[in-house]
Amino acid sequence: MPSPARTWLAALVAVVTLAGCTSAAAPTTPLDGIRISPVAGIAVDRPSLPAVPLKVDGLLAGLTGGGLAPYLGQVVTWFACGADKCTNVVVPLDYANPGRAAVTVALRMKPATASPKLGPLFVNPGGPGGSGQALVDYFDNQGLEQYDIVGWDPRGTGGSTPVRCLTDEQADAFLALDASPDNEAEREALIRGNYDFGKGCWERNGDYLNHIGTVDTVRDLDLLRQLLGAPKLNYLGYSYGTDIGAVYAELFGGNTGHLVLDAAVNITDDDSIIQAQGFDLALGNFASWCAKQDCGLGDSKEAVLSSITDFLDGLDAKPIAVGERQLTQSLAATGIADALYSGKDAWEPLSAIIQRAQKGEGGYLLAAADSLNGRDSKGHYGSLFFSFPAISCLDGKDEGVLDADRQWTEDAAKAPIFGKYFGPVYNCALWPTRPSQRLQLHPTGASARPLLVIGATGDPATPYPFAQSMARQLKSATLVTYDGEGHGGYGGKSRCLDSIVVKYLTKGIVPTGDVRCT
Repeated sequence: MPSPARTWLAALVAVVTLAGCTSAAAPTTPLDGIRISPVAGIAVDRPSLPAVPLKVDGLLAGLTGGGLAPYLGQVVTWFACGADKCTNVVVPLDYANPGRAAVTVALRMKPATASPKLGPLFVNPGGPGGSGQALVDYFDNQGLEQYDIVGWDPRGTGGSTPVRCLTDEQADAFLALDASPDNEAEREALIRGNYDFGKGCWERNGDYLNHIGTVDTVRDLDLLRQLLGAPKLNYLGYSYGTDIGAVYAELFGGNTGHLVLDAAVNITDDDSIIQAQGFDLALGNFASWCAKQDCGLGDSKEAVLSSITDFLDGLDAKPIAVGERQLTQSLAATGIADALYSGKDAWEPLSAIIQRAQKGEGGYLLAAADSLNGRDSKGHYGSLFFSFPAISCLDGKDEGVLDADRQWTEDAAKAPIFGKYFGPVYNCALWPTRPSQRLQLHPTGASARPLLVIGATGDPATPYPFAQSMARQLKSATLVTYDGEGHGGYGGKSRCLDSIVVKYLTKGIVPTGDVRCT
């Protein structure tokens, strides 16, 4: 099975933050020489925008007549979609007021082909905003043939009632901004760009933005479980999908069956481990391999890294023309990050496209950036580009622009390469909605049923310590370590790991001891 869909940092990279290093003449810390002050006309914390009508495309009238009962009374009718089956169901916009309005959730199912049947296995690829329908389309169900493999597009995404914030042209302009500002003018442009992004989202969606957080998605998931007749939720989630699974175990512990949480995200308030460190680690591993293979980028790890960063530094002042577009510093770094998700399989082509770009052929690296950003060959952006900030900012903390400046400096000290590349994360600081009242996950609050947490030691986007932390916090969890590269472990990388997951999902067998696979 191909690597799972992009995760939190993937979308973070895509939406706002992945940018190149400062130039050789730049100061030693990202904010040296930049005036740290509010931008004229823009609040340093989440702005309050005028109320707008609830006008999202695809909004439906709410089902009335008794709370959730009308929604639970829906008859699920499947129709053929290729070799699979698809359907759409209706869920309440606001679970506190189910009759107010409703939105659509789209599902895709790969039916079971073996007996005895075990019911639905819900799968989620991450994001936030990744398409569960797309995951089902390429999901390798070897060993899991007793399950109906069911993926859904969470509210705000894909084939479900989507969120959209900008035109394609506006999205292109947004990504053309320098995401690691070298001076006050670049910083102000980046702040205004993020402000306009959120303002566009608010004007196009209104109050829908207050109802697309992880808790809303988890409530949808439990409704889907009931509609499909499953007494317990059996679930496999990758990346941000592990957050969905962990919140489900907290909110609906009595309804949990077998849960596999692969490429675990950080569900704690501990910011000592940042995702940029994972990308630095992955790039360093690539550089060590590259040097040993005489790949053409340098004869040592340090030389390879210097070759890459020098190239990115040069793009800050002189982007590479690619037709009517440009390979900027930010887009080049995005393209490199894209390759790191796939682990060792992508290392050889990564070295080739970097060398081509160094020679002025930027099209391949730009295409990699487009892949991560969700931009297709016709210049259209998928819903992930917009739903990611809408979901993550509703879930996220409310810390403000000035804190984003401070955090950038701290991150750059912890992760000298990508910590600088990612730049200050302004999107949530300037988002038009307040954070939702997010569930706090407690060590004693997780489901008492055993669950699996999987972490890969070379994962660039969800560093291995995230999995260790999640396994500690979810007391019923068993940590399974994949000693390998890339984002996520289950799905064809390791026979050992695949066997553990299949035995757990089909027979409930939980491994014991320090479980490690290669």
